[in-house]
Amino acid sequence: MQDRTNTIAGWVLFAGIVALGGSIVSGELFHSERPEKMGYPIEGVVLEGEDGAEPDKPIAFYLATADAAKGEQVFKKCAACHNADPGGANALGPALHSVLGNAIAAKPGFAYSAALKGVGGEWGWDNMSAWLGNPKKFVAQNKMTFAGLSNPQDRADVMAFLNSRGGSLTVPPPPAEGAAPPAYANEVAAAENEVGGDAQKAKDQPVLNQADAVKGGPKNSGGEGAKVAQ
Repeated sequence: MQDRTNTIAGWVLFAGIVALGGSIVSGELFHSERPEKMGYPIEGVVLEGEDGAEPDKPIAFYLATADAAKGEQVFKKCAACHNADPGGANALGPALHSVLGNAIAAKPGFAYSAALKGVGGEWGWDNMSAWLGNPKKFVAQNKMTFAGLSNPQDRADVMAFLNSRGGSLTVPPPPAEGAAPPAYANEVAAAENEVGGDAQKAKDQPVLNQADAVKGGPKNSGGEGAKVAQ
């Protein structure tokens, strides 16, 4: 009986050794490296951001179909810090009634950053779109913590809504194909240099979420820690 048990154990051990050896051999024969990009490529499809992908069109293209009612819905993301009502008071961010078509950083009673005040000029379609898309890229040292609206149609809709609240801008015609980008980018860069803009300082600013805003926010958020044009 003991011999039979030993024989069975020996065969089990032998089978395990054979299985392990087979696994090692098959692994060497069929070894493959992890692909650099996961998934299956589909012929004729170009991923966003790759060479050949269509970039955002000028904002005038999206303004042609902008909807103020939809913009009012998108603006709810900003309502914790801003209002656009006639005679509305500044809150964590400046009041935005009649902001479009008027001077940048000029709402009475609001403590704008030196960086934004150094930009100069008036809020128009192009620079407001750039501001809404990425405030820190527009002016690195401003204090607004909102990440931005990446969807250009959302930006156009919000601007249509703001323009309906005391704005003075006329919707431009759609641009011609291949139109050059707006020249405001160089003006913004010059303004940043003038005020000694430093992107690292901007990163040190506290991030204000909507819950903080409803509670009143941090004490130093009465500047531009808000959500649209500061």
